[in-house]
Amino acid sequence: MTVMSIADRLAHEAAQGPVRAVEPVKPQRKVLERFPAGGPRGQWPAESFAAEQRRQGVPARVVMDLDSDSFLVIVEAAS
Repeated sequence: MTVMSIADRLAHEAAQGPVRAVEPVKPQRKVLERFPAGGPRGQWPAESFAAEQRRQGVPARVVMDLDSDSFLVIVEAAS
């Protein structure tokens, strides 16, 4: 067992960096469009819409909303 001096322990704790006391803030999501999950076979309207948004410079992505059984095209915005 290694016993550290008080100065060594304080230096060790200082080297660990700040301690997080609160949960990190999650970015807010803005829903651009909703698409039903039961779309025609072979068609991906949410992915197509998101791809068009990305071509226009909007960092859109598709997520699934299980509660409403739909695909959401979202953009994460810093709060």
